[in-house]
Amino acid sequence: MNVERPSRFTTSSPRTGEEIRSAFLRFFADREHKVIESSSLVPDDPTVLLTIAGMLPFKPVFLGQQQRPAARATSSQKCIRTNDIENVGRTARHHTFFEMLGNFSFGDYFKKEAIEWAWELSTVVFGLDPKHLVVSVFREDDEAEEIWRDVVGVSPHRIIRMDEADNFWASGPTGPCGPCSEIYYDFKPELGDKGIDLEDDIRFIEFYNLVFMQYNRDSQGTLTPLENCNIDTGLGLERMAQILQGVSNNYETDLIYPLLQKASSLAELDYQNVDENIKISLKIIGDHSRAVTQLICDGVTASNLGRGYVLRRLLRRIIRHGRLIGIVKPFVVEMGEKAIQLMQSSFPQLLERREMILQELQREEARFLETLERGEKLLTDLLARNPKEISGEQAFELYDTFGFPLDLTQEIANEHGLSVDGKGFDKAMEEQRQRAKAAKVSIDLTLQDSIDEIAGAYKETSFLGYKALEHECCVQALVVNGELGQQASPGDKVQVILDATPFYGEGGGQVGDSGVLISTNLDADSLLVDIRTVTRNRNIFVHSGRIKHGILKVGDVLHGRVHSICRRRAQANHTATHLLQSALKQVVDAGISQAGSLVDFDRLRFDFHSPRPVTPREIEQIETLINGWISESHTLQIREMAIEEAKSAGAIAMFGEKYGEIVRVVDVPGVSIELCGGTHVSNTAEIGVFKIVSESGIASGIRRIEAISGLGVVDYLNERDSVVKQLSEFFKAQSNEIVDRVVALNNEVKLASKALAIANEELAKLKVLSLTNEVIFEGSSQLLIKRLDGVDGVALQNAAKCLVERLGNSSAVVLGGLPNLDDYTKVTFVAAFGSDVVASGLHAGKVVGRIAKLCGGGGGGRPNLAQAGGRNAKEIDSALDLAREEIFSALS
Repeated sequence: MNVERPSRFTTSSPRTGEEIRSAFLRFFADREHKVIESSSLVPDDPTVLLTIAGMLPFKPVFLGQQQRPAARATSSQKCIRTNDIENVGRTARHHTFFEMLGNFSFGDYFKKEAIEWAWELSTVVFGLDPKHLVVSVFREDDEAEEIWRDVVGVSPHRIIRMDEADNFWASGPTGPCGPCSEIYYDFKPELGDKGIDLEDDIRFIEFYNLVFMQYNRDSQGTLTPLENCNIDTGLGLERMAQILQGVSNNYETDLIYPLLQKASSLAELDYQNVDENIKISLKIIGDHSRAVTQLICDGVTASNLGRGYVLRRLLRRIIRHGRLIGIVKPFVVEMGEKAIQLMQSSFPQLLERREMILQELQREEARFLETLERGEKLLTDLLARNPKEISGEQAFELYDTFGFPLDLTQEIANEHGLSVDGKGFDKAMEEQRQRAKAAKVSIDLTLQDSIDEIAGAYKETSFLGYKALEHECCVQALVVNGELGQQASPGDKVQVILDATPFYGEGGGQVGDSGVLISTNLDADSLLVDIRTVTRNRNIFVHSGRIKHGILKVGDVLHGRVHSICRRRAQANHTATHLLQSALKQVVDAGISQAGSLVDFDRLRFDFHSPRPVTPREIEQIETLINGWISESHTLQIREMAIEEAKSAGAIAMFGEKYGEIVRVVDVPGVSIELCGGTHVSNTAEIGVFKIVSESGIASGIRRIEAISGLGVVDYLNERDSVVKQLSEFFKAQSNEIVDRVVALNNEVKLASKALAIANEELAKLKVLSLTNEVIFEGSSQLLIKRLDGVDGVALQNAAKCLVERLGNSSAVVLGGLPNLDDYTKVTFVAAFGSDVVASGLHAGKVVGRIAKLCGGGGGGRPNLAQAGGRNAKEIDSALDLAREEIFSALS
């Protein structure tokens, strides 16, 4: 998009989005800031679903939970926000995906430097005319105002004091907090300095926010000055691009406008010559295309839960708005390709994961298009009735049957001036849900609170388990039966924090060690703590178990001993997991990437991105390859190095995982090299043998392999051998004859079942035909409405068809009953109508659908033949009476 440079900028100032980003990072790198690569959109912070702010990756540093990466840092962090998704495309500056440029000080410089540099960057590097700038400060922050006025030289009339709601940042009800100062761009400085209202977002745009963390707030609300003050800033890349490129909104910058052009081209439109509603749809498509591409790249797959739901929701909004502007063919993949092309220079991982991204886009679009047209038709029919609102039941039908998320129904309803009964939707969801929508994970909240309380009082646990399975350690803190305590007695459940430990804490997919803590003096009454598992929380290791005997006290010096057999099995499974990833890359697809893993004592599990299943032949090849590497006795090389050196060496990193500057590299020479903090064998021969036990799909585009190694294979074979021996004895056959015997037996069962079904069908026909003397005549029509138990649905339907053929075109047959006399929770109804009855306006599907509802069920079918079911046998007779009344009424 060609835009003339406005005169309010210097001719040498950066202009493109890439130039702005580079200039910002270079400016602070020149001032001794360490450039930090953007973190994943999937954050480590469990309190948020997605990375919503540039400072989020540094939150543990600001809260004192992690060591600072440097005294000064700068980054360009990709972010996702959907809390105000309804504004996307409708305002000039709202987005789901955006980049936040930031500079950070961790106890180093403070207000003066932050303010001076922000001004220098804005006016010198970006070339903004000072007369176009206004700053805000917190109402009580005299220091900041003085720096802006006396040091920087901003006119007092253009320094605006704001209240706490706008200009005071806090990490939560308690903890670090402090005042903010913001820089605004004034599009209309000719209006003067009197009565400046920064809420006027037509005249002003905030583009730079400076947070001065200088206080700690306690539970009473008291503010205490911090010993080391911090700086956290954020400059919106898209907003600065709008200002420097002289366009009226963020969407028409070079960061997004090519996507709008692409969508316009697909719809055969000219963006500059369409109405505002079409522009809104184009902006939504462009914005969301960036978001979904980055989300999939960071490992998110579409689902009905959490991050997956965010992705699915954005994708379906793209598709719907594409249809609104006339794009009828699948197009999301083309938008994804354009988004990758637009962002790949800044985010090279987009190019690395291009195929995976496009495959996920294609799958999800195809899935939604299958049901979208039918759902839109139903919704259009509902809207055509001019209702006051969309009922909860109707909204749920759209969701359950057609895949319409509630918010999409609400969005369409809002466009027609209607509301949706959200409470009714929730009620319908609870009543009709057929499967669990979420996997629940137990969290020890008491322990989390305890960790938060003590984290600042103790140093991180020193892990010694790479080299030793036994070591002396001192008890630093103790949680007894869920509460902080000083000592524990036999029978108590405890969580123990030690100064050092040989126990591996759960992490990187590997389970925590088990073992014992014992007294250093081994008398009869000595302490024994049975440790069941070990977890990690911010590098503090929590040893969970129970006191077997003795008294455990804070300050005790103990001897920690890891269960060596369990550790060896975990080590074998962990190394086998690395070999499995390498084998998958060789046999299936070099672009395969990890989506999760579990390394347990008795098994391993590896989840990976793949658009298709692994074939049985490929599984054989993978097993052969891995067992070959095991037999070749490769000696592992494990060492620590700088992360950039590790990446240069080809080490595989789990994308989205957070790594420090120094990383641990596990290298199986010539086979596998990965960043990994887990425990491993010293030589592949220690694994023994490897066996895949299952391969399955767990989500769209994600496959799972479960496998075993070493002694786990022996256990597996022993179990299989036991089953084979039992089958051999049962069939009185040799093991190699069992399959043939089972096949023969299965064929016999199939033949017997088929014969039984035929016999049941013939019996049903005879039963029904015997009822012809109970046919009721209504005018020229013949009706038979009868209860018939002990006949399954297929036989009942065939019998009804047979009877209609016998009675003629003016006949109507409705039958219902219990297919199984021993099961009162399953009811079946069938209706068969002759052509004359159908011509009179009766519809078999609608009749059985209505009467089945009396029995707590439903169903339907064609006008002449239909079947339905229910769960309440007590209402069968009432349902048949209703059918009789309805048919009589229609025919008379």
